[in-house]
Amino acid sequence: MIRTPTISDRGKRLDVFLREQLPQYSRSRIQSWVRQGRVRVDGKEEKPACELRGGETIELEPAEPPPLQAEPEDIPLEVLYEDAEVVAVNKPAGLVVHAGAGHSKGTLVNALLHRFRKLSGVGGDLRPGIVHRLDRDTSGVLLVARTDAAHRDLAEQFSSRRVKKVYLALVRGVLKQDQGRIEKPVTRDAAHRTRMTTSAGRGRSAVTEYRVLRRFAGHTLLEVSPGTGRTHQIRVHLASIGHPVAGDRLYGAPKPQPDRGRFFLHAHRITFTSPAGGRTVTVEAPLPAELEAWLDSPYN
Repeated sequence: MIRTPTISDRGKRLDVFLREQLPQYSRSRIQSWVRQGRVRVDGKEEKPACELRGGETIELEPAEPPPLQAEPEDIPLEVLYEDAEVVAVNKPAGLVVHAGAGHSKGTLVNALLHRFRKLSGVGGDLRPGIVHRLDRDTSGVLLVARTDAAHRDLAEQFSSRRVKKVYLALVRGVLKQDQGRIEKPVTRDAAHRTRMTTSAGRGRSAVTEYRVLRRFAGHTLLEVSPGTGRTHQIRVHLASIGHPVAGDRLYGAPKPQPDRGRFFLHAHRITFTSPAGGRTVTVEAPLPAELEAWLDSPYN
């Protein structure tokens, strides 16, 4: 693979130029190739910060990353409910659910494998037991399937909307109405690929209901019930009505106070039918201490 920077690229770093040319690869991946000697500028190995003049011949030999594999790790794990088929855990904010780009270790899956050894394999080698997910900085209750049969059962419950989820969200601004319903399709933001949007006028249908629990001077605490499970659904829906989740900078909220380091969204309660016996189970995750402290903050 050969690339030739033009005069307009003069002064750019080598890794920045290659990232622009090859957007399908991350900058960290490109930097690793440069350090491994897989990139040559006019026949010579260079550093990622090499400054281009324009007109050079850049040869690149991409390499596939080593395959990811979920391994057991001794990571603290709070179990809220457990039976022969299902486990419900309390995921802390900051913990990634499963391995992916930039996260090969230290995930919830690693902790689950250490604690339970064997989980459902329906989701593949990197996602054993994972039926649904929570964003990295969202805390709260999450269901895990212990067997393949349980995984298929729970997946069907989610797809048929028989699983009931309730979140707690502190949002910017004071909502006047006591409750509301948001029905807007959600799709990937074409300009900002890490975001979702409701303004495109197309996408997957999504429904979110909410009711006010408490009003503050500049925030409102909501109980939120998503009727569908789209990526970032609650966050993008609340932002679309002018009330982004507090601390959620991706969707327009100001940066949270330095001692918080997360946004205020918590998966508080989930109700489902356990594949082990068919009984209805409701599991709650208490509000984390840092969010309790946020509610008591004078900044509200």
